[in-house]
Amino acid sequence: MIRLERRSKGIVWVWFARPQARNALTFAMWDALAHHAAELDRDPTVRAIVFCGDGGEAFVSGTEIGEFRGFSADDGVAYEARVERALTALEAIRVPTLAAIRGACTGGGVAIAATCDLRIGAPGARIGIPIARTLGNAIALKNCARLARLIGLDTVKRLILTAALLDADAALRCGFLCEITASDTVLEAHVQATAEGLIALAPLTLRSTKEMVRRLAALETLPSDEDLLRLCYGSADFARGVAAFLEKQPAEWTGS
Repeated sequence: MIRLERRSKGIVWVWFARPQARNALTFAMWDALAHHAAELDRDPTVRAIVFCGDGGEAFVSGTEIGEFRGFSADDGVAYEARVERALTALEAIRVPTLAAIRGACTGGGVAIAATCDLRIGAPGARIGIPIARTLGNAIALKNCARLARLIGLDTVKRLILTAALLDADAALRCGFLCEITASDTVLEAHVQATAEGLIALAPLTLRSTKEMVRRLAALETLPSDEDLLRLCYGSADFARGVAAFLEKQPAEWTGS
């Protein structure tokens, strides 16, 4: 589930609240995220939004793997479109958005955090896109471009090709994190204070700057990626990867 917590001064915390599953998002949660983003953007009382994972072990660890059972290539294309609707809604929010990252931020969690204006991590944060080790799927071209704007295309490629997880220091060095807090326990208070500092600034300056960045990003003309999504999501390897993950076994990749 996704839980909204309205705090003083117009700051809203959006909690990814499936700690028993390391806050992996179900398809329904992706849809709810798009809905909440649009609703909060229309609310004139909202002045800043913080996204955070419940339970302390993860921000968002990706999508619930059980949702991928029996997937076809068509399902994969539709899934990536569903994720993109949520991410586009997050990018369109007019007020400052912050990601408070503790624990694992992987897969879809990286995509969500990348749409935020500021990403603040606890020392125990771990960042990555380990799909080459887990499921054998692909990320959408728009997500690749989002991440490349933050950390560079070579770093995106290295993350996916090696399935490595960056620790907080490495994520800060490459530009994914803006800041690391002194400890995991002070993350929430520090991000709240940062949000309060942002809303004390000129709101129209912040809003126009966000929109300028969004418009510049929209100038990119990206080719279609449907053939690549179908290649992965429609493969036997992807089906094997899902089954192996759910059975807690290593996948045996065949390239087919």
